[in-house]
Amino acid sequence: MGVLVDLEKCNGCMDIEGKEKGASNCVEECPVECITLVEDDPGNAPHGREQHAVVNNEECTDCEVCIDVCEQGALSMMEE
Repeated sequence: MGVLVDLEKCNGCMDIEGKEKGASNCVEECPVECITLVEDDPGNAPHGREQHAVVNNEECTDCEVCIDVCEQGALSMMEE
């Protein structure tokens, strides 16, 4: 199946206390390391975000850990 990232909601955990640029809950908790953060141009990105998550669905095992730890509710399972 795989994971979808809602780019309107995902900001790479930049508004979570203690999270610095380049760190996010989903990246830290993914057991197969299939999630990365991509830098955005805040002038062009929704809500001025600086980064967002990208999931490599070819490596994803559908464990849903990322969905459980996403405080923005930006991750969901793809429908088949």
